[in-house]
Amino acid sequence: MTQVMLAVGTKKGLFLGWSYDRDSWEWEGPHHSMAAVAAVAIDTRRSPVRLMAGGRNEHWGPAVFTSDDRGRSWAEEPGGSIAFPADAGADVEQIWQLQPGPESRPDEVWAGVEPSALFRSEDGGRTFELVRALWDHPHRPDWQPGAGGQCLHTVLPHPTDPERVMVAMSTGGVYVTEDAGATWNPSNGGVRIPFLPDQEAEYGQCVHKVVRDCEDPDLLMLQNHGGVYRSADGGKSWQEAHEGLPAIFGFGLTRTPGPEGAFFIFPLSADMSRFPVDGRAGIYRSVDGGRAWSDSSTGLPESGFHTIVLRDALTTDAADPAGIYLGTRSGEVWGSSDGGTSWNQLVSHLPDVLCVRAAVLS
Repeated sequence: MTQVMLAVGTKKGLFLGWSYDRDSWEWEGPHHSMAAVAAVAIDTRRSPVRLMAGGRNEHWGPAVFTSDDRGRSWAEEPGGSIAFPADAGADVEQIWQLQPGPESRPDEVWAGVEPSALFRSEDGGRTFELVRALWDHPHRPDWQPGAGGQCLHTVLPHPTDPERVMVAMSTGGVYVTEDAGATWNPSNGGVRIPFLPDQEAEYGQCVHKVVRDCEDPDLLMLQNHGGVYRSADGGKSWQEAHEGLPAIFGFGLTRTPGPEGAFFIFPLSADMSRFPVDGRAGIYRSVDGGRAWSDSSTGLPESGFHTIVLRDALTTDAADPAGIYLGTRSGEVWGSSDGGTSWNQLVSHLPDVLCVRAAVLS
């Protein structure tokens, strides 16, 4: 039987959920209970599957933990495995993203951190090196922290061209390399900056999340501080894409796999009112590449819902039909096992959920 694994990173450790039917779940944890786990990856390119967690202990600082036995035991490299070199003049505050590379590079793992920087591993996430070309970029002195910090939170390796990688940060915008990280260029054309005098600047956007389409790697969706955008040309240009949404602010964004897949988004009222619209847990689906959105919230709370879903707390699995999962800052995880048609609560009373990842395990 096929088993699905959920990895839920919280303010107080990592929780793991297991299910064969995606309706009933067994939960274990917390692992790393003294760490805020803001990044999790389940690397299914490897056998056995490798689980990676990026956590920050208030005393020991940040570290990447890896497990090759589904969380029964964990390895942490000396020195925490991820740190700036001495001449960079900076310290890693938090690990915001762990992203396995393409299938053609099974040992490659990317890490996005705060302050905005990118690290690369060539040993499956055991050790990391700073990507100097992005750290030394002439725009970096102008990148500023958003409300959640100055974080590089999105890393999107291209699925067929390993030389191409897209990253996004708050606040700085989207940057792309086409030469495996040797050079980086901003890729924000059309994304407005509502809080700056020059709202169409080349960079400086407060991007909250970017998601790539599973079938067309040049189709991308972007949740910005002041709008939702789509790109059909790999990020060279962006167009507004919020038809059918009750609001254009938010964080959580994902896409289900397969040719019948869809984008899902969780809007919030506004940047100065970071609550679900009308106190309703509203999630919206687009089946046409972001051109239009429709409500897909059956089973979620219709009122009195005043918590939020963070940028990496909305995710999918690769089952058929796809499972979709969202975690809340009030410690709940909700799931849909029918492609977003209906939702059920999977677990409650966890600590503040920071990120959720799912994988189908054979």
